[in-house]
Amino acid sequence: MPMKRKLSVCTSIMLMLSILLTYGNFSVAQTFTNKVKRFISIDTPLFAITHVTLIDGTGKDIKQDQTIIVRNHIIENVGASSVVQIPTGVYIVDGTGKTLIPGLIMLHEHLFYPKIFDGNYSVGEMQFSAPRLYLAAGVTTIRTGGSIEPQTDLNIKDWINEGKEVGPNMDVTGPYIERAGLEIPELGFMKKPNEATQLVNYWADRGVTSFKLYNNVTREDVRQTVEAAHKRGLKVTAHLCSVTYAEASNPGIDNLEHSFRVASDFVPGKKEDVCNQAAVYQSLQKLREDDPKIQALIGLLIKNKTALTVTPNVFEPYTGRDTVPGGGMEALAPQFRKKIKMIYNTYLNRDSADAAMYKKDMHWVREFYDRGGLLLAGTDPTGVGRVVPGYANRHTVELLVESGFSLPEAIKICSLNGAQYLNIINKTGTIEKGKIADFTLINGDLEKNVKNIRNTEMVFKNGIGYDSKKLFESVKGMVGIE
Repeated sequence: MPMKRKLSVCTSIMLMLSILLTYGNFSVAQTFTNKVKRFISIDTPLFAITHVTLIDGTGKDIKQDQTIIVRNHIIENVGASSVVQIPTGVYIVDGTGKTLIPGLIMLHEHLFYPKIFDGNYSVGEMQFSAPRLYLAAGVTTIRTGGSIEPQTDLNIKDWINEGKEVGPNMDVTGPYIERAGLEIPELGFMKKPNEATQLVNYWADRGVTSFKLYNNVTREDVRQTVEAAHKRGLKVTAHLCSVTYAEASNPGIDNLEHSFRVASDFVPGKKEDVCNQAAVYQSLQKLREDDPKIQALIGLLIKNKTALTVTPNVFEPYTGRDTVPGGGMEALAPQFRKKIKMIYNTYLNRDSADAAMYKKDMHWVREFYDRGGLLLAGTDPTGVGRVVPGYANRHTVELLVESGFSLPEAIKICSLNGAQYLNIINKTGTIEKGKIADFTLINGDLEKNVKNIRNTEMVFKNGIGYDSKKLFESVKGMVGIE
């Protein structure tokens, strides 16, 4: 028992250290370079947003005519405008006709974007455009869902925290933990049996705060990664294929990506530690919505406290949808717009099977949530390039509502749930007294039309208000090249 208690204390200390490394000290006033200052609209120790519609992130009912007081980056008071007393000399933002939501906390994000050349799939780092787009859209915290340039991501995170660059708080994953199989040149492939442990320890020493396993790992890789990361108070997620969800959940993996779209648990006669993506897709197509096997898997994940990240954007059908869903075509470099339009036209009216699979998976996602599973959300700006950072994050809320979640539930999944997973729920994730002022002011009523979420006016991160329009404009036409 004494040994277990000592280990528990050590783990808690490591966890708090990782939070500090990721998010810094929320309460310390920040200084900014001129590069950052040009995007700041409000930087005052005391301000109020009055007469605003509030979706607070807790999942509770939407509240009308609310007033929020912020002092020294912390929410000092929130309540009905008729009750909240506004301090003398406070800077006032009139929220009439507007909606306030928490800063989004999204858990499958990237600082890279896909490049397709002569049939080859590749990705390029977007270390400057991606962070601006995330913040512009109201995303105040991200976890990168795998990194191709982890040191670049760590540097960008530090520069944002130091006020040298603009972007969200970042929980940075290490490089993809993967073995040979996928022909993506930016990936590194392990060759030795114990390499997973070495990777975790090396990158944790450099400041990485999460890890991600990929398609072709072995069950032993999963075990090693989870064990090494947990010893340091860090978490592990995975986009799996060779290993089933059950085989990863039972050893204690913290999170699984892409809802149930990549679960290989239902492949008949599946070979151990072997990935067959075509067989995975076929098995999921044949699986009924109410099949006892999927019900059992959902129950297992909930029992093991394995969180699930839904990434609907990257699987969104083509037919009846925008070329770049959620907007963002103007953010792309011209050559990328042309490629995406060609790909879109190729699949238009030829994606009925994918559309059916999309609908079925969202049904399972809803069931996982209703049964008490911790559901997270992310965008995964990869695929063929239709998922653009920032724009796609707002669209995630739209897609969740489209799939049957209430608006307060959708906001909660994209804010509070992410904070819960990252162990920062006492700091951020909801608009409540005593929490950091991380929230987004939106023109319009989201309850009347959820697409009003695209009308982002101002994004507050750590009590500093950033001009959304200026941020979007600063990287217009740059995604794919910067």
